[in-house]
Amino acid sequence: MGEFVIHALSVGDGIVAIAPMPGSSGDYAADLEHMGEWAPAFVISMTTRLEMVADGVEGLGAEMQKRGARWIHLPVGDFGVPGGEVARAWPEVSERTRAALRGGGRVLIHCKGGCGRSGMVALRLMVESGEKPEAALQRLRAVRPCAVETEAQYLWAARKRK
Repeated sequence: MGEFVIHALSVGDGIVAIAPMPGSSGDYAADLEHMGEWAPAFVISMTTRLEMVADGVEGLGAEMQKRGARWIHLPVGDFGVPGGEVARAWPEVSERTRAALRGGGRVLIHCKGGCGRSGMVALRLMVESGEKPEAALQRLRAVRPCAVETEAQYLWAARKRK
């Protein structure tokens, strides 16, 4: 177990951050407290329900809502990309989270390790906020070197919404 770190960077007038699953430090309560103190407008969970249950964090959404954050669950398998329901939900999620960023808000995205899935969504928000994909990926990897783990994740993130 290690330290729970929120890796943040500015996007537009707000801040996007990626992190591992709360509890990865070995202290779920302390990780929740750290997330709450960071004061995100939105928390996006990219982990599957099975991962959340296995790690004992199935109550994360309610916990974050108690701390004033809106919680969005976009379950994607490890090393995967959004498909089906998650892909259909993305345009609205993107619009809501980018509106928060334009207003100076914070968006915290987590997956299991805080690298691939969370990095993919952070990169997509950066691209949809007007950044060029390669430059955005370099900027993201400057704060979290493991961000975006597969070519498929990069290709999904690099597409601008029509």
